[in-house]
Amino acid sequence: MPFARPDVGEDEVDAVRDVLLSGWLTTGERCRAFEHAVAANVGVAHAVALNSCTAALHLSLEAVGVRAGDLVVTTPYTFASTAEVIRYFDAVPVFVDIDPVTLNIDVGQLETAVEGLARGDRTLLPPSLRDTVAPRAPVAVLPVHIGGIPGDTGRLYDLAAEHRMAVVEDAAHALPTQPSSHSLAHAERAGVPATACFSFYATKPVTTGEGGMLVTNDAQIADRVRIMGLHGLSRDAWGRHGGDDRWRYEIVAPGFKYNMTDMAAAVGLVQLKKSEVMRSRRRTIAERYNDAFSEFDALEPPSVPPGVESPWHLYMLRIHPERLTIGRDVLIRRLWERGIATSIHFIPLHHHQYYRETFSYVPGDFPVATREFEREVSLPIYSGMSDLDVGRVIEAVGAVTVAAAL
Repeated sequence: MPFARPDVGEDEVDAVRDVLLSGWLTTGERCRAFEHAVAANVGVAHAVALNSCTAALHLSLEAVGVRAGDLVVTTPYTFASTAEVIRYFDAVPVFVDIDPVTLNIDVGQLETAVEGLARGDRTLLPPSLRDTVAPRAPVAVLPVHIGGIPGDTGRLYDLAAEHRMAVVEDAAHALPTQPSSHSLAHAERAGVPATACFSFYATKPVTTGEGGMLVTNDAQIADRVRIMGLHGLSRDAWGRHGGDDRWRYEIVAPGFKYNMTDMAAAVGLVQLKKSEVMRSRRRTIAERYNDAFSEFDALEPPSVPPGVESPWHLYMLRIHPERLTIGRDVLIRRLWERGIATSIHFIPLHHHQYYRETFSYVPGDFPVATREFEREVSLPIYSGMSDLDVGRVIEAVGAVTVAAAL
């Protein structure tokens, strides 16, 4: 059984066929329609379709003014793209440990880090930079909504406003629950430059194969991202056709090639329309998992904070290794032997070669992130799973757990 499978059908095929037959394949009216649909779904003023969430994160940081040498605070418990976009500017990612329940950035520790850096505390910088880089107030914070569940965004935005930091939300997992609609409302209240960035990668609840979307209530940010996402041109190809002098454009900045195609957007429009139906199915699967796994002392089902509707993009089961004769890695192997594919979310960034060698991080630097990574396993959860499929996963996890119980 695969870990993930996109839920696509004839409606998506028909949407792509229509684009192919239209004669306009790249960024055009389907992209604009998709942008309007996502903006309405999330409840924001502006949306810009891009070719990945990574592009959205990158252009967000560019639009809010991140420059070489700046400090940007984020979490180590995330995928590669979250911190790599900070390095695109030769800026410095400053990691803060996570909350052990939500796995999102710990806002209490974030406050300590931001205030400490502003006071000149060198111990809060990456180890290799403590003797060479002057500590100072970070210019931005980049939180991640793990599994699509937001952290304490109200408190985070208050902190950002107090210290004049921009906020770029990595909401790659978040549709269709729209946590950023509430988050960006905090941004408007706080007067903080802010964006949220979604992913439409093949494993995401709403997919275009590859793709991303940046949303914001700040018109200047949206305009800048739209320009920088297509070579820094003052007008995209769709806007340059139609007669008169519409062929004219200016290169206003050295931009990037990050635009979404109309073929991808056409798929996205169909996916968005059925996203609530797909989410409802994933929620049903998660409830069956929770009911089954709560019977085992060695297993810890994921929890959702009160008042939050999870998209259930991920089902992040955690084990109590002290109650088992096997560790997480052996559990994964034994599930694979039973035909169940799994994944891990995430190997913390400070465990990886680049961050070890560049910043001299060691696994113990962020103990909560390390501990939770070592006991986490993500189980299959996608809307195309049948009841029989769900039962197979439950049976396999239960059998392996019983066999390994102390």
